[in-house]
Amino acid sequence: MGHCDNGHSADLGTPGAGSMPEGNNAESDALAMAHLGPYLLGPNNTPENGIYTGDARELAKAIPDESVDLVFTDPVFSDIGAYGWLAAEAIRILQVGGNLIAESGKYHLPEILAAMMPSGLTWQSMLAEVYPMAWARVNVSKTMAGWGPYLWFSKGARSGPWMFDRYHANGPDKSHHKWGDNPGFFTLYIGYLSEPGGVIFDPFTGGGTVPVVCHHLGRRYLAFEIDPDVAQRARDRVRDMQPPLFVPEPEQPALFAGVKVAT
Repeated sequence: MGHCDNGHSADLGTPGAGSMPEGNNAESDALAMAHLGPYLLGPNNTPENGIYTGDARELAKAIPDESVDLVFTDPVFSDIGAYGWLAAEAIRILQVGGNLIAESGKYHLPEILAAMMPSGLTWQSMLAEVYPMAWARVNVSKTMAGWGPYLWFSKGARSGPWMFDRYHANGPDKSHHKWGDNPGFFTLYIGYLSEPGGVIFDPFTGGGTVPVVCHHLGRRYLAFEIDPDVAQRARDRVRDMQPPLFVPEPEQPALFAGVKVAT
């Protein structure tokens, strides 16, 4: 379910990766507002921008400190080092109060948590994507898994509203990538944990679910993918998506309305 997109080559000059326009006209000024380090963020009038081809470990070095609101990503589950790198990079680039959501497989969960905990991020909870009508065979433990874990950390005390820690989905969407995920889960929690105008970073974007959801919600995004063909398909997916007439925002669960929390 994770993406094999964390190899060892970098290319900031890939066609379609985007570059800053020149000149002092209003259009240039508007695009400049979407600039993060050397990157032109999505969504914008050229969906190719915002999704870059290259090794996340190299490309991310150019992201300014404390410039990202939310990191939302799906690394290769067995690549424990990628999770360690992800947490260490998140503590640098996240704004105070920002959040990190990383999908994880169950089998490698102890090693993944051990790799992420030393980063200095604050552990919040584990979010569950529940598949009532879909099951996966876990041969090691001889179980039929009907849910997937997402690890939730923040930089300091987390910001954002009350929210539920599980989402019921019909199953993952494999139509764009063999490890594709359900956009509904991404939409819910990106909506909860970011604001319009915020920057969402996905270093292992694969089929581009995070960029598509960000485009749908009106969030700015920066995404990396090491496979050029996969990256181009993700750009095409964003380009072909029709934006909604209005941007949906998550509602605070009624269960928590009026709840007083002791401090």
